[in-house]
Amino acid sequence: MTFVYEVRVGCGDVGRRVTVRVRLPEGGFSDVLGVLETCDDTSFGIRDRSGALRLVERADVVAAKIVPAG
Repeated sequence: MTFVYEVRVGCGDVGRRVTVRVRLPEGGFSDVLGVLETCDDTSFGIRDRSGALRLVERADVVAAKIVPAG
């Protein structure tokens, strides 16, 4: 079975709920779920449910998509 990761989130999605899969420096992956608050050519700013703004470098993103509010 083969999986294809896609980044389907961009700056036009600010204000929407997203999930972003990030490659970790030590290996492996981590997911960030929250509302996309900031976006530019180099990073995404995602407000998680704890209220923290998580800055994610685009170079580390392997997949991202919009998710339903809930």
